[in-house]
Amino acid sequence: MTLGIMQPYFLPYLGYWQLLAAVDQFVVYDNIQYTKKGWINRNRFLRDGAEALFTVPLKKGSDYLDVAERSLAGDFDPRTVLNPLAEAYRHAPYFKAAFPVLEMVVSAAPRNLFSYLHHSITMIADYLEIRTPIVVSSTVAIDHGLAGQDKVLALCAALGATRYINSIGGRELYSVSAFAGRGIELRFLQSRSVTYAQYDHPFVPTLSIVDVMMFNSRDAVRGMLGAYDLV
Repeated sequence: MTLGIMQPYFLPYLGYWQLLAAVDQFVVYDNIQYTKKGWINRNRFLRDGAEALFTVPLKKGSDYLDVAERSLAGDFDPRTVLNPLAEAYRHAPYFKAAFPVLEMVVSAAPRNLFSYLHHSITMIADYLEIRTPIVVSSTVAIDHGLAGQDKVLALCAALGATRYINSIGGRELYSVSAFAGRGIELRFLQSRSVTYAQYDHPFVPTLSIVDVMMFNSRDAVRGMLGAYDLV
């Protein structure tokens, strides 16, 4: 069984969905510390030919709280995210197909940050017809005081994984020999270069999946899910 593990990002880039589609089970962390400068509650979209940020605001809380302990701001209005996206993409070829999905994602009821993100991941996965089971990390019977590689190894063991795939960005974080010593093959997913027309502008890479969905049909996006190499 092949396992993937990631943080819960908000509408992440194509590589996240490639990893989700590549594995037999996918663990998403809920009991991991929230980081301000990451991509947990924000991402990038195309506006006037350049990248711009959209962000879901959070209720004030300690920097040491886990994602599952954070909440969306009480006055969050989904229109503050949806309106800029609609303005940026209303003339994109697949706006009519993709935007209703985004409306359901951004306007979702959960105010707990992890629940909100978990809903967004499952909604986009459903749109892309990715059927990989998604497991919430805190539901797996391991020592959740573990961190880093030790926690990943514990999750692999608990779920019976014989192969673990990580995004290429984690290549320096994990030891092939440590995984091999537990009978687990360690591989890294390297996305291939994927380009597509973004109006008449020069291509801006690694934007949110929102951008990919707006400029490509669902079948085309599904084809992109296999555009990677395992190293």
